[in-house]
Amino acid sequence: MRIIRTFLYTGFLACANVASAGAVDPALLTGAMEKLVLEEPKALPAATLQDLTDQGASLEPYKGKWLVLNLWATWCMPCREEMPALDKLALESPDIAVVAVATGPNPVPAINSFLDKAGVKTLTVLRDPSQELAHQMGVLGLPVTVIVNPDGMEVARLLGGADWSSAEAKAVFEALKQ
Repeated sequence: MRIIRTFLYTGFLACANVASAGAVDPALLTGAMEKLVLEEPKALPAATLQDLTDQGASLEPYKGKWLVLNLWATWCMPCREEMPALDKLALESPDIAVVAVATGPNPVPAINSFLDKAGVKTLTVLRDPSQELAHQMGVLGLPVTVIVNPDGMEVARLLGGADWSSAEAKAVFEALKQ
């Protein structure tokens, strides 16, 4: 009997953890979202970032909102392809904060040129020149996009480029919000 109670308790606990991570039907992870990995919520690390005028910045102002956090670099070709979709997501979904963080040595003129060539007009762009945030998050390749819940917890991660303005991405965001 004790084994059965332990098994049931473990099963209930596992279901509670899945529910707390945001219930997303795996059938939604298709097309643009097939590389998205849902995770147990984990705290987003604190890091000192910079804006494009070299002023200090952080991700703290985005707590309380869903956040799509994209780590990228000016030399990254998949980043160039993905950036217009992130810009479109920011424009079409004002309830979701979309922040692109240029990680590593990305000079501001190169960032501005990259954004102009990609046609990006709406995105909030920050810099992580020392790669403090990228290192703390275990980022080994670019681009990496993480979805952060309103409590500041990372709940999903996608390595590589994706169409973040696609119907598949919007379906995943709706499922996560429930």
